[in-house]
Amino acid sequence: MTQQTRSAGNQSQLWRARIRGYRADIARAWEYGPVRRGLVGSALLFLGSLSPAYLPQNSPWWDSMRALGLDNWPAKAFGTALVVAGVALLVEAWFKLRPALYHEVKHWPITLLWSLPLLPAPPIFSHDAYAYAAEGWLLRNGLNPYTNAISVLPGPFADQAAWLWRYTTAMYPPLSLEMFHGLVVLAGNNPYYSALAMRIPALLGVGLIAYFLPRLAIRMGADPQMTAWFSTINPLVIIDLVGGAHNDGLMMGLVVLALWLAFNDKFWWAAITVGAAACIKQPAILVFYAVALINHPWLTLRWRDTSLALRRLVLSLAVSVATFVAISLASGLGFGWISAADVPGKVITLAPFTLLGAGLKSLLESLGQPVAGQFAMDGLRYLGLSITVVMIGWLALGVGRRRPVTFLSWSYLVFAFGGIALNSWYLTWGGLLLPLTKPTERITGTAVTVTTVLLAYGAGNLAWRNDAVALGFAALALMLVLLYRHAQDRKAHLEAHERTSA
Repeated sequence: MTQQTRSAGNQSQLWRARIRGYRADIARAWEYGPVRRGLVGSALLFLGSLSPAYLPQNSPWWDSMRALGLDNWPAKAFGTALVVAGVALLVEAWFKLRPALYHEVKHWPITLLWSLPLLPAPPIFSHDAYAYAAEGWLLRNGLNPYTNAISVLPGPFADQAAWLWRYTTAMYPPLSLEMFHGLVVLAGNNPYYSALAMRIPALLGVGLIAYFLPRLAIRMGADPQMTAWFSTINPLVIIDLVGGAHNDGLMMGLVVLALWLAFNDKFWWAAITVGAAACIKQPAILVFYAVALINHPWLTLRWRDTSLALRRLVLSLAVSVATFVAISLASGLGFGWISAADVPGKVITLAPFTLLGAGLKSLLESLGQPVAGQFAMDGLRYLGLSITVVMIGWLALGVGRRRPVTFLSWSYLVFAFGGIALNSWYLTWGGLLLPLTKPTERITGTAVTVTTVLLAYGAGNLAWRNDAVALGFAALALMLVLLYRHAQDRKAHLEAHERTSA
């Protein structure tokens, strides 16, 4: 037997051993009760998503629903109840898994199992994937989404997109648009299946997150168990990134990959990855700062240290921007997304400054001052953006010099809350990296609370759309009860650990 044959045989045995190990990990996860309850929760989310509030008229589910007489209010209310129950089961299972993860069960089989029922489901808690498909359809027909709104091509692709996004040009970078185009082709130009295909890059991103984030935690001396629990099996990740098929999933997967490359002294590849991630979604460009200073902290503000740090920062930014520009030019689409930068702010979201501005605008309009109302709203939004820029600069010169990943996490959170639009998946940018900052128990508790409230909001928003507001309040009450129980269990767990350690 030649050495090459022996080597091939060893590789084959190695792969078989790995597959057996993967099967054993999945089987062990399946044996654990909270994992099965979470899987049931995902399945209920799938069933509840077959609701008139979220299905476009060209969905293939409609024929079956109408044949069964499910196109009515009782069906809407029942679907809403299934969604509320599904989210509650996922949250309860997530809480129960906190002390067991890594000790009794691995994280990746849980992410896999909880994601599976959502793969055939309509986009969850968001219509963005339908807009992605419509923009890919524009490219399929030789039209530039930066100069043509979705409505330019009337038909099933445009019809399934949310009404507002039909009349705006694309806000996404060129690589995202080309990705949408490719997925439309892959789906055989079918509008509904094109939207479902948007889950493919989201799944890739979540896979990168699940693989690299716990490893980053070990590398940084953070808690890998906490990282895996909060950042890979978090229901917000499962529902928003996988269920919602948002391109934020792939963006964050590439961000985490860039950080891993930087920690392994692959600076050039890390900076190039940042540029590619920014071509999926623009906020990824901020990672250039962390890539420059990982393993090379900016220790003091003395000229020698500052000049070295500035050189690395300029080089990191230059490589990232050059990659972004090269991909943009190669696509032939250019930089037309700049003119659509304000598109996310055209709807009222959870952004604090926008909410405050909208309230003040309504008040002034009721007093007969519409011009003053619009001025107040615009002013508050610009104030929020100004505060965001100042705080990110302050973080860069403060904590970011020595703890660049902490800077990145906190800056993303500041950006999310200070921007003109805030959707729940925006908080995954900084939230996924939060465990790497070695947060205190109070900060972790706050993050868990915000996650739970956002999930309740998602279920409540569905209830509103389905004319079942009471179920929305029920969802909030149920989430708060689960949160209280988790806080009490966590307190008892910490007290028991302290007694054992004493």
